[in-house]
Amino acid sequence: MSSTTAELDDSLRKKIIEKPDMVLDDPNVMRALVAANERAMGTNIVDLRGIAMERLETRLDRLEDTHRSVIAAAYENLAGTNQIHRAVLRLLDPESFAVFMEILRGDLRDILRVDALALILETTQEEAGAAVERVGDVLKFTEAGFVDSYVAQGRSYGGDRPVILRQIQAGPSRIYGDRGADLRSEACLRLDLGAGRLPGLLVFGAEDPHQFTPQHGTDLLTFFGGVFERCMRRWLS
Repeated sequence: MSSTTAELDDSLRKKIIEKPDMVLDDPNVMRALVAANERAMGTNIVDLRGIAMERLETRLDRLEDTHRSVIAAAYENLAGTNQIHRAVLRLLDPESFAVFMEILRGDLRDILRVDALALILETTQEEAGAAVERVGDVLKFTEAGFVDSYVAQGRSYGGDRPVILRQIQAGPSRIYGDRGADLRSEACLRLDLGAGRLPGLLVFGAEDPHQFTPQHGTDLLTFFGGVFERCMRRWLS
């Protein structure tokens, strides 16, 4: 029994001597060796080198976590950029306003992965609003001043921001139709439709309360809103 153990020890010793990196690169083995060394020194001795190693390990773990977070954020940003690019290209496809509206009802909502979408145009022509506005339809005509009041919702700040992201209890049926009751967050994109025209608003609604929150960046949606309002100017000219 003892000879077998000795032979095993000799074999292991030889392997370690030949490839010491095998031990040095294994954090679990190194921890076990350091712990055995501390036990051998007794409780009266403070191993400053061991303490320094523990602190370095903690910093390394922290750095690895940060590295993983940065990579995850980069992939998320890339996916979001690709998504917006696809949506912009789809907006440029239609050759008529009717087809443009059909894209809003279908493809655009699917590409952006939102549960509801509405295009709000302010107008002073009540007859046009009554004729076009339908519950559940994408296009909504409202009275002048509606965009500012809807975006602000009684707050005095953020009124001039092109994109507002927020969580909601529900979306108004006037805007979202029957889907409004299920919505828990929304994005509001202000639209500048050109000189002499009243403003517009493009809104996205989501059932996920975390899809649109004030903590999220708005650069991509600001860019998308700029493209969208330029498309609208072409159709309104």
